[in-house]
Amino acid sequence: MKKLALFKTLLLVCILMSLATPVLAAESGHGEAHVPPLWLVSFFVVLILAIAILPLTPAHHWWENNWNRLLVAVACGLYPTIYYLQHDWHVLEHAMVVEYIPFIVLLGALYMIAGGIRLTGDLEASPIVNTTFIAVGTALASFIGTTGASMLLIRPILQTNRERKHRVHTVIFFIFLVSNIGGSLLPIGDPPLFLGYLAGIPFFWTLGLWKIWLPLCLTMLLIYFLLDTYYHKKESPRMKEWDHEAVRPMRVEGLINFVWLAGVVACVIFVNQNSSIELFQKTFMREGIMVLLVALSYLTSPKGVRKANRFTMHPIAEVAALFLGIFVAVQPALALLSIRGGELGVDTTMEFFWGTGILSAFLDNAPTYLVFFKTAAGMAAAGGPGAEQVLIGTGIDKVPELFLVAISAGAVFMGAMTYIGNGPNFMVKAIAEEAGIRMPSFGGYMKWSCLFLLPVFVVLTLIFFG
Repeated sequence: MKKLALFKTLLLVCILMSLATPVLAAESGHGEAHVPPLWLVSFFVVLILAIAILPLTPAHHWWENNWNRLLVAVACGLYPTIYYLQHDWHVLEHAMVVEYIPFIVLLGALYMIAGGIRLTGDLEASPIVNTTFIAVGTALASFIGTTGASMLLIRPILQTNRERKHRVHTVIFFIFLVSNIGGSLLPIGDPPLFLGYLAGIPFFWTLGLWKIWLPLCLTMLLIYFLLDTYYHKKESPRMKEWDHEAVRPMRVEGLINFVWLAGVVACVIFVNQNSSIELFQKTFMREGIMVLLVALSYLTSPKGVRKANRFTMHPIAEVAALFLGIFVAVQPALALLSIRGGELGVDTTMEFFWGTGILSAFLDNAPTYLVFFKTAAGMAAAGGPGAEQVLIGTGIDKVPELFLVAISAGAVFMGAMTYIGNGPNFMVKAIAEEAGIRMPSFGGYMKWSCLFLLPVFVVLTLIFFG
């Protein structure tokens, strides 16, 4: 209940901020565009470093409390808020109304509705079954989000493999594919892509990433199948006998929630300012319908299904708390990059892919995506590298298409390189540890990602971004 209270409080605060910013700013500014000082970016840097480092320090127990996360996020966003209220309140209004609230409501709707779907049963933990599990999750991730797909399938695959001794590799490849790479084809798949959609990228543009996504997914699934076959042969005959005896048919509870998930997707596509229906153009109409769909999910889901899923509001409350600060603190950096992005020296698709990817691995991939998105848009607007390409987007945020492909792929794919690259990574790790699996440390996980992901990314670069 505390997590739900935090989530509701944050949404209320943001709605009030979006309504109040013009009033608060009336006496101190007139909406003129200002170039913020460079030092103002330090608040964003501090917040991102806190997200990346605090979970790895002795202070991680303090950090695990979402109210403390909110405290840090608000502290880092406070001075940028004061600055923009004095100089350009429209920036804050846009950050809250156009970006943050739609972003959090979408993630919350996908997460809460998916929490009403439960898979039960126990299949034989063969390499074919495990690979199929991960392949299905990889495909689902683009349609119900990486978080939704991860929470839906991680417990069933752990249940299926509970008799096996060697399970760590299955969880790691699950994180690679279901929690990250799988969410590449639609804006609702992964947070960075939804931010791009909010910035004016057409909804179905990301489907074009399939030419990179498909060979990458097939390659990783093949590697996993071969690896799981190797480990399966090392299992004892007694384990295989137990596994065979424990087989129970799979059942799905809460099927009605797939209807509500489809409704969320329809909202994102059809309910926006470009709709031909005037009612759908109204501010927060899309978000209001999504909240209604969540309510319908809770009313129509089988009783006890979320409790059986061990569903909590903690993950979405964490995202809401941190991104409240991120969306405000990142504004000075985005403003500077729009004007001076060309000075960074990043001007090829390979540099955008690896630059976005490396930072996404060690920071959070959503703000990293925004930074490179603005950089590419600023370069194109100034007539720099990429200006001759097809530009994707609206207004001043028009990005060269080849750069946008590289940025999108780097942010989503390389979020899998570390536990902190994407939100579901740590969640899957925690659930696996609850199931008795000794997951590798931060550095141990990177050994796996460097061994299996990095070589594939290098080949991907030579083929698509060379």
